Formats: sequence, C-alpha cells, structure tokens
Amino acid sequence: MSADTHDDPTAGDFNGLKRLERTLPSRWYIDPEHYRRELDAIWYRQWIYLCRVDALPETRSFRTFTLGTQPLLVVRDEAGELRAFYNTCRHRGAALCSEPEGRLPASGITCPYHAWNYRLNGELARLPSAGRPHHVDLGGTALYAVPLQVWRGFVYVNLADPGRGFSDNFNANTGEFDHWPLEDLVVGHRLTKRVACNWKVFWENYNECLHCPSVHPALSSLVPIYRRGIMEARDDPAWRSHAGSEDPLYRGGLRAGAHTWTVDGGSLGHEFPALTAEQRRLGYHYMTSLPSQYLVLHVDHVRSSRLLPLGPEETELSIEWLFPRETLADPAVDIMRACAFSAGVMAEDAAVCEVTQRGLHAAAHVSGMLMPEEYDVWRFQQWVRAALGVP
Repeated sequence: MSADTHDDPTAGDFNGLKRLERTLPSRWYIDPEHYRRELDAIWYRQWIYLCRVDALPETRSFRTFTLGTQPLLVVRDEAGELRAFYNTCRHRGAALCSEPEGRLPASGITCPYHAWNYRLNGELARLPSAGRPHHVDLGGTALYAVPLQVWRGFVYVNLADPGRGFSDNFNANTGEFDHWPLEDLVVGHRLTKRVACNWKVFWENYNECLHCPSVHPALSSLVPIYRRGIMEARDDPAWRSHAGSEDPLYRGGLRAGAHTWTVDGGSLGHEFPALTAEQRRLGYHYMTSLPSQYLVLHVDHVRSSRLLPLGPEETELSIEWLFPRETLADPAVDIMRACAFSAGVMAEDAAVCEVTQRGLHAAAHVSGMLMPEEYDVWRFQQWVRAALGVP
C-alpha cells in the first residue's frame, strides 16, 4: 500500500512503519521548478530561524541573510529592538547592505546606489533629490518590513504567513525545555558549510538512525541504542522483551560512564543545574523547528543547527555551539571536546547526504521505499506533502 492512504502506518505501541511506504518523488529533490514551489509553499510561509539575539549585540548592528531568493536585513534599532526588512531600497531595488554583518553609521541605512536614507525603524529619512520638497510624496517609501519573533534568544522571521502560530513550528511543547537556560547561553563556536544536497535529503537523514551503525561509529559507541539502527526503545518490534532493562542498548541514553556528547563522553563541567535526573541520564534531547532548525540539548551545552536552501541541490548548514558564560570564562575547559565531536558527526551526515543526492539522478529511480525504522522520515515527508497540498 502506498503512503497516500489515510490510515496511519505508525499507529500502535511499536513506533515503526507497519508496511513499506513510498518516498517522495525523486524529481522533487532535483527539479528547479519544484524547488521554487517549495520556497513559496514552505520556506516563505514558516517561521525560519536566522540567528541568535546576541549576533546583533548593540544599537545599529546588522546582519544580512538570503532565504531562497529573498534578501533579508536584520537590524537593532535605536531603542534596542530587533527589526527585519527586505534588504532592498524602495527607490529602484538596490541591496542596502552587502556585508554579512556589521554596524551601521549613526545616519542610519543609506542605499549605496542613489543615497536614499532610512531610519532604523524603516522610515525614509532623506532623499538626495533637489525637487523632493515640492514634487515627491513620501507615502509608501518605508522599507519593506518582515515579521520577526524572538524565542529564548533565537530570532525567526516569516515572509508570507506571519499569522501562522509560532509554536506550530516546533515538534514538541516548548515548555519541555524550560530546564535549559537557552536565552542566557552564549555561542562559543560556529561552523558553516555548503552541502551538495536538497534540503529534504538532510532532514530525512536527521529523522532516522538506520544509517548510524555504518555512518556514525563514534556516535554509535557513545549512544548504544544507535548501534542497533534505531532511535527509541519502541522502534524495536520486540521492545517488550527488554521493557525492564536498564541497559542503554535497549533503553536509550549514553553508555555507562558518559555524561554528554564530547570526544570522550566526559562533561565539560558547569552543567545546567535545573535538569531532572532523567534528563541527565538520557544525555541528549532533540527539538525541531521545521524547516530550518533543530536543537540538541545536553547537560552542559546546546547545539543549534540551521538549514537554508541555496538551490534544488545545495543547502547551507550553520552550526552554533551554545555554552554557559562560566564555561567560556573557565580556562580549564576545552569546548572543542564537544564541538569537534558533533562536527565530526555532522561531516559524516553531510557526506552521506551528498551521496544520496547524486544517486537520486538515476532515471530509473522514480521514488524509493521506506523501511519500518524510517517512520519519522515518513512523517516528515507527509508534512512536506501537506504543505504542498499533495495527498
């Protein structure tokens, strides 16, 4: 039976799919016209993560971004508020800021082409034209504003559907993560790379661990259940036979003696004090905000990964490692023990995603099949179908 049936193949106490399911059509990962359709239906209508609040640390700080084909500008205005605009002059459309980040002059935002000048709230302040006082109506000359939301130190924008419920983007109740002081954390390390794959390929890889034993040997050693190619205890059809086991191979969580995701499993210290015993035992918690971000929360740091589509077969991946301030101030702590470990995992993911993208070009491969362990891939693909209005 195909995935367009209305019954749920994941229903029941076993997480996995109860039958083989068809994947999305292969052309959806390659075709430029379909890519543009996804930009309009998904990327421009969801709340998209751009950066941390402290990436704009002072008045007149700015950052520029490109979301699909759309140029964006985020600034901190004179009152300290964050504002987002299209990075486009109202005169003839020139890009206002060309650098990825910086600090604007006290005069505000000045177009480099014809010197139209804007206040940081987007209002037009000055025109260079001598005839302006008598012949130019300034109505409708403010910058094109973009709706912006801040959630616990993370900045999001929505280009086409700002009325969409902000919390609808997240895969969980955001209150589940109140024990982590997300708004107080500081970026200690960043990594940005281009991955030669469609954005959906990356999310599909993220949503299954069937690949973990062969692709992620170090991670599978740290998280024993991943060695079995599954993510949760109930991903195993025979989970009841291990229901009382404390072994992380069956229960999930870190291997004995490990506390966090580092090269040796050892904690960096300065752990988050409000975590529950179960949160400490498990050692990793995922939070997803489709289509642009996911968080992995540990006992001593948090990793935020952001995806932005660059084309039908290219995706920008930006990773930020967030730490308590005392961790970064402690000369005895080497944060690269955490950063290097997960950067290695991400490099393995990127490589296998690029292998997948190349294979999708085979003319015979109209679509693939999903195995029982790939139930979250199926759910993601159903989310894509729903966003596109495709059954």
